[in-house]
Amino acid sequence: MSPSSVVRVTDPTDPRLHDYTGLTDMKLRAVREPAEGLFMAESSNVIRRALEAGHRPRSFLMAERWLESMAEALAAHPDAPVFVADEVVLQQITGFHLHRGALAAMHRPQAADVHELLAGARDGAGARRVAVLEDLVDHTNIGAVFRSAAALGVDAVLVTPRCADPLYRRSVRVSMGTVFQVPWTRIDDWPRAAAPTGRTGGVDLLRELGFTVAALALSDDAVSLDDLAADPPERLALVLGTEGDGLKPRTVAAADVVVKIPMAGQVDSLNVAAASAVAFWATRTA
Repeated sequence: MSPSSVVRVTDPTDPRLHDYTGLTDMKLRAVREPAEGLFMAESSNVIRRALEAGHRPRSFLMAERWLESMAEALAAHPDAPVFVADEVVLQQITGFHLHRGALAAMHRPQAADVHELLAGARDGAGARRVAVLEDLVDHTNIGAVFRSAAALGVDAVLVTPRCADPLYRRSVRVSMGTVFQVPWTRIDDWPRAAAPTGRTGGVDLLRELGFTVAALALSDDAVSLDDLAADPPERLALVLGTEGDGLKPRTVAAADVVVKIPMAGQVDSLNVAAASAVAFWATRTA
């Protein structure tokens, strides 16, 4: 790391810190980060995972004590300034206690085409297990789903247009950086409307690509996850619905099969992140 890349700051209103200000206003960040082509990586481990996955840093922000442990990662990106401040100034800049010591403002990658993403999974062999997240709004749940997807062999994650941003700071942190590991993109016109390009909508698109679309929902005709796992299709897309309301009725109606997780103790459902882990494990492939 070039010494000239380290910039010690004492003024939290320094205009060079624009990327890092106002991070506590979720609505503002949810709009600002995609619009300005950036996302935040928080903690040294998450930053390293982002860099290892090929993401490019715009700049770094950290406490002095993290410079030594981050030296190798910083040295690999000498063009990205490293802003260093004491703990009080860091909290004034970001609006929260930076307990993990470091942030990085990263260039947001271009969203991948659904066809290309699924075809390129498994080293070009094509995806066999896909998760579709319909309108999830809780960033903690999204991060947890990605972590389970990475751990349990899901090849790709597709998020619907109204789903919260997987690259939002909290989602990335909860995922422990696995959002950089699991290929993902947005799937437009979900579930059935014709896309502007002339392609069919989301459920039909997955079906055309050879996937059996399984909606996780409570319905009278739902089959047990045990039954699906006993004879799983070669290519399977598991669709998980928003917190509270679950999947839209039209999504359930459009799916090839509706699946429910067997429950005991008079419990009818699980949190979406917990349900995703159960479903991913039950339908995992070799």
